[in-house]
Amino acid sequence: MKIATRINSFFREGDRDLKRVLARFSEIGLTHVDLNYPEHVSGIDAEAMKGLLNGYGLTLNGVALRFREKFINGELGNADTEVARSALKLCHEACDYCRIAGGDTVTIWLGFDGFDYSFQIDYDRVFRQLVHQFQDICDYAPDLHISIEYKPFQERSYAFIDSMGLVSWIVSSVDRKNLGVTLDYCHMLMKHENPAMAADLFGARGKLFGIHLNDGYGTMDDGLMVGMSTPVKTLELLYYLKKHGFDHTLYFDTFPVIEDASDECRQNIETLRLLLKALDSVGEKKIQQVIDSNDAIQSAVLVRELFCAMGR
Repeated sequence: MKIATRINSFFREGDRDLKRVLARFSEIGLTHVDLNYPEHVSGIDAEAMKGLLNGYGLTLNGVALRFREKFINGELGNADTEVARSALKLCHEACDYCRIAGGDTVTIWLGFDGFDYSFQIDYDRVFRQLVHQFQDICDYAPDLHISIEYKPFQERSYAFIDSMGLVSWIVSSVDRKNLGVTLDYCHMLMKHENPAMAADLFGARGKLFGIHLNDGYGTMDDGLMVGMSTPVKTLELLYYLKKHGFDHTLYFDTFPVIEDASDECRQNIETLRLLLKALDSVGEKKIQQVIDSNDAIQSAVLVRELFCAMGR
């Protein structure tokens, strides 16, 4: 099982020592690392980063773009062509870094491509521009997985790529084999989506490139520990990941603030293992039979059996 967690959760006030965090990851038992680009790689070239990770027994899963400063009014879809070109260049650089450092996935979350007011953006122009930009990135790095992470709002009141429907339309319009989707559990709850539905639809089509596991209450990006708010939905999501042979990294995108980051991560790992054990105990054949029955009573019986299986 490939597992990673959020580096920023392990940074302390005034202490952003990446080596200390990687050593902690190794102690906890994580296998992979996701780096924010460029914030986590400043001063460390890609070859040096690969060696650093290897030294701690870790592998780079990929890099996630982080746009700041001049991009706060839009990134790849910015109406200012120079700013949009700069965002594209940053994506190219991230691809180069990811490849050399040993990763295979570049995750792009466009937190600022969106709007706050009516009459603020030309929606069709932004859509067409994003399609063109993603085509460029995919063609620039055909050997890498280019994965779009969507979120309904934050940083803007309305994100442009806000849902499984819009991201599906983007992926279809771009029409590149190496473009897919990263699903963030909390983001889907915020959009009132069922995470398992998205995992089934994208997984069945070979377009599921990333999973961010966490939990929340649906009104904001809570980043709670896995399975603590909606364990049944989490179980269903994991079932479809197993069904479709998801073999990318499971990334804990959780936000321990009061909690010790190491202890919190260990809880995520243990909960994940427990949920997967329950699914294995009941078995895919029986679970699929219940799904095929389209019977809510049988679903309730299955949920109880899955919970009971955790105690065995």
